[in-house]
Amino acid sequence: MDHIVTVQDAVTAFAPWMEPTDAELDAIDGEMPVILADVDLLDAHIATLDRTPSELDDRRIRRARRRALAARVALVNRAADAAGGAA
Repeated sequence: MDHIVTVQDAVTAFAPWMEPTDAELDAIDGEMPVILADVDLLDAHIATLDRTPSELDDRRIRRARRRALAARVALVNRAADAAGGAA
């Protein structure tokens, strides 16, 4: 019988004591507006995968793209303010 060592490594890699730290959770919370905006943009694109986008679909995609970009700019500006500079 051959033992597969990598399976054991994969199982123990997600042990319960390996939870995210408070700093990691804070970083995720800080990036949540960007994540949600990207999800909205993906939803807009997915809705048009099986059909030709209508004018309404195009507007929804453009609006979602602008929100995603605005969320990214806000995140970069917050990071720059925290670092003491301006972006």
